Amino acid sequence: MAELRPVVHPAGVRDRRSGEHWAGRLYMREVSLRCDRYLVGTRITANQLTGLMIAAGVLAGAALLVPGPAGALLGAALVQVYLLLDCVDGEVARWRRQTSVTGVYLDRVGHYLAEAALLTGFGLRAADVWHRAGPAARWEWAFLGALAALGAILIKAETDLVDVARARSGLPPVADAAAVPRSRRLALARRAAAALKVHRLVGAVEASLLVLAAAAADGPRGDLAATRLGVAVLAAVAVAQTAAHLVSVLASSRLT
Repeated sequence: MAELRPVVHPAGVRDRRSGEHWAGRLYMREVSLRCDRYLVGTRITANQLTGLMIAAGVLAGAALLVPGPAGALLGAALVQVYLLLDCVDGEVARWRRQTSVTGVYLDRVGHYLAEAALLTGFGLRAADVWHRAGPAARWEWAFLGALAALGAILIKAETDLVDVARARSGLPPVADAAAVPRSRRLALARRAAAALKVHRLVGAVEASLLVLAAAAADGPRGDLAATRLGVAVLAAVAVAQTAAHLVSVLASSRLT
């Protein structure tokens, strides 16, 4: 453990402003470190671990189709596995000095797929595709789940496309300081939004906890009122955040 830590957790990994999830800083990096000690001596590659991460994230969304608290619990558990593998793959790559562009690409694809799958699954759960809480499926809730999933993907794409645009223009990678809007009002609004953390709701970990809370609230009543409210909230947050994030990018120095 003492030998692994400085290599797989180099300075700055836990302190990355936008690259490290709060759950990673709080507990998952310590869990992943204990898994690393068993994985670094095996033949499994970092990219294979990333593939398992993607599978866990997609299965978390599929698990939400299981009715009742069981589906919500299974989905939340698979999201934790997804988060663990998201930590482990990079740590194994750093230990073996096998970091690659392919690994970075697969990691980004995994985040897109996992969040889209979870939010889509949440919408299908609210639609009651198995007719467990009503006479027929309500597909408008599935649409809202898909809308939330699209918003989550677009938010990530807006961030990633900054690097694409800069690379195609021959510019170096953007610095964190460039993310601050040039307008004082927009900068203040951005700080307020960051303090409220509302944008995190469409992330896989936060969304899975919301699904779990909604399932617990729905249980005593035997309906899907809390689940449907949760889907509506996530769709609204995703749409608003997509527009706000685009404005933030255009109003900052990230593209100059």
